[in-house]
Amino acid sequence: MTSTADTILWVVIPYVCLAFFVLGHVWRYRYDKFGWTTRSSQLYESRLLRWASPMFHFGILAVFLGHVMGLGIPKEWTEAVGMTEEIYHFLAVSIGAVAGVCTVVGMVLLIYRRRTVGPVFSATTPMDKVMYLVLAIVIFLGMWNTIAGSILNLGGHYDYREGVSVWFRGIFRFDLHPELMAEAPFGFQAHGMSAMLLFALWPFTRLVHVFSVPLGYLVRPYVVYRSKSSRLGARAPRAGWERVERTRETSSRR
Repeated sequence: MTSTADTILWVVIPYVCLAFFVLGHVWRYRYDKFGWTTRSSQLYESRLLRWASPMFHFGILAVFLGHVMGLGIPKEWTEAVGMTEEIYHFLAVSIGAVAGVCTVVGMVLLIYRRRTVGPVFSATTPMDKVMYLVLAIVIFLGMWNTIAGSILNLGGHYDYREGVSVWFRGIFRFDLHPELMAEAPFGFQAHGMSAMLLFALWPFTRLVHVFSVPLGYLVRPYVVYRSKSSRLGARAPRAGWERVERTRETSSRR
């Protein structure tokens, strides 16, 4: 029997957060196109950014793809193509651990850079701080669930592909199963709820740049570059405006 609290937590709140995610992006694109940017701070500091940004972005991309496979692809599909539970578990833990470490190290460096470099810190908005906080909570809880559940086996074995994944896919198919999240360990509940909060905040932060993929570069015309002609014009230059090479040549002749 599903309680009212479970329905609010795992049905109402997810749909509200997804509504904020979709409608917020529409509103932001219509009324704040000039703010649809990462507000790059590379001009202020590039040494730390050169290491932190690739580690974070490639790490979070691998984490995202892992979630697509773990949450979006049913367990029966992977078993149908011959991927056993042991192979899936090994890939999820090994690749997920590497991606998680890269993401955490990259984010720590980004936060350290934003806090210690004066111009970057001055360009940090309150929404940036909220975004970093919520994102850090989501990543920490995800890493904790992987380490505690899959590596240390704390609290017994829990197969999230038969619980959390079914609940997650049901949201988009309107086949709701809030009882599955109500029965999940607290770590997975906290991770899911914090992720929903991040989705609700997403349109109002710099995270909108995820949807600014420059696909136009694939179809735009070629940019033609022409070398600069050595002849600047037929008219003789005025005194004091001669080219440096010409001045040196005249001096050598003298």
